[in-house]
Amino acid sequence: MVKFESLDPEIRGVLGKKVSELGLKLEGSPVEGYVRELYKEIERRGLKKFRPVCYLTDEWGCPDQQPVLGIPFYLADPKLRRLEKAVDALESERQIMMYMRHEAGHVFNYAYRLYTTPEWRTLFGPFFRSYRDDYKPIPFSKSFVRHIEGWYAQKHPDEDFAETFAVWLTPRSAWKRQYKGWPAIKKLRYVERMAKRLANTDPVVNTGEVDITPDDIGETVEQFYEKASQERQARIDIALDVHLGQIFLTRRRKESKPAADIVSRHTPELVEKITYWTGVRRPIVRGLIDSICRTCERMKLWGEIGEEARYLVEVTALATTLAMNFLARGRFET
Repeated sequence: MVKFESLDPEIRGVLGKKVSELGLKLEGSPVEGYVRELYKEIERRGLKKFRPVCYLTDEWGCPDQQPVLGIPFYLADPKLRRLEKAVDALESERQIMMYMRHEAGHVFNYAYRLYTTPEWRTLFGPFFRSYRDDYKPIPFSKSFVRHIEGWYAQKHPDEDFAETFAVWLTPRSAWKRQYKGWPAIKKLRYVERMAKRLANTDPVVNTGEVDITPDDIGETVEQFYEKASQERQARIDIALDVHLGQIFLTRRRKESKPAADIVSRHTPELVEKITYWTGVRRPIVRGLIDSICRTCERMKLWGEIGEEARYLVEVTALATTLAMNFLARGRFET
């Protein structure tokens, strides 16, 4: 669970306020800079008429078949960014632009209704196929590009196109060399061909209906994060005592430090790498690492000073195995 009491007093000051009362706007916020950067990248790729309409919402995404790009509201406020970093895992500048390009791919698809064409369906599959969160990807398949952490392009044909568009749009991505000989190169060439064909063409659908905006969120900031934390933690009901007891010391030695400190210090790196290589969603991986830290605290486990690298290798191996179990079975197992 979120430990709000450990946060900086200045950050705690926003917890009791409703999100709808914060007056969050995209214009004039840090988010505006990311939108401008996205537009520059699109311009450099030759698309003269395509500019995604962007708005603030509760998470990254585009409403189904609506050519509008949703950006998490916490990115628009410095205090909320610090809060997100403290209680979850704030995206880096690089990750933000990766998500911007991915969502722009959805918008491009919807704006020009490419998903309705036979060629699109031949390359990517049926757009109206059932959308499943518990998809089982084939790691390292050369039929799909790799962009967002994990194997996200394999989740659905719409995600496959968005990921392909993002790779094509990324500056200096060298996709022609990187994907040479892969079946995925046909999809990238399709995106480039469509971009050239539509370079000076107005979108068929200029904008769409947004879903939720900050003004619609009547929860307080604290309630919003508590709810997200509860949903994440509900999926991580796992017994780690035996395994962590084999990795760390069960008794304190003269030259030792708390095992929880060793793990928590490297939480961002663990979350990033395990998410990237397993494809399990970032909040789930973050919850798993948090659960490991809590178990270390509860069991009062210790680690020898100077052996941190060895402990991290073992924790990474354990967490990766559990994450792969989750990916394959929809639950953690020990």
